[in-house]
Amino acid sequence: MKRLIVFLAVLTAFACSSERKAQYHYRKALKNGLKVVQDSDTIRITSVDSFPVIKNDTIVWEKFFTKKDTIIQFRNVYVPKTRWQTRIEYKERIKTKYIEGKTQWKTAQATQTVKYRVNWWFILIAFVLGFLARFIFSSTFIARIQLLFKLWT
Repeated sequence: MKRLIVFLAVLTAFACSSERKAQYHYRKALKNGLKVVQDSDTIRITSVDSFPVIKNDTIVWEKFFTKKDTIIQFRNVYVPKTRWQTRIEYKERIKTKYIEGKTQWKTAQATQTVKYRVNWWFILIAFVLGFLARFIFSSTFIARIQLLFKLWT
C-alpha cells in the first residue's frame, strides 16, 4: 500500500500541468496552420473642455476641443478549418448551387411564352365581312337595290 501511495505521488508530481498541455496544443495548432497576426488600430478620442472667459463684464464659457490618438493592439487569430467543417461547407455549397439551378429552371418555365398566337386581324376582318354579309343578304337591302335599278332604267 505504501508503494502504491508513493507511486501515485510520483505520478502526480511529474504529470502534465495545464500550462504544458496548453503549450503542446498551441504548438500542434501552429503546425496545422494556425496564424496569429498582431494588428493595431488608431482611435481618435475627442474631448470637450470648457473654461470661463470674462467679456464685457460677463462671464462666457468657451469650448475647447482636444483630440488624442490612442493605439489599440489586438491579436487576430486565424484558426484553420477542420476536415469536418470543410466537408460541411462543401455540401452546403453544392446544395445551394443545386437549388439555384432548380429555381432558374422553374422561373424559365414559368416565364415561357405561349406557343400559339391569336391573329386578331383575321378575327376583325371575319367580323366585318360577317356584318356586311348579313347586311347584304337581308331582304330590305335586296329590295333597295332593285328599286335603284328601276329608277335608272
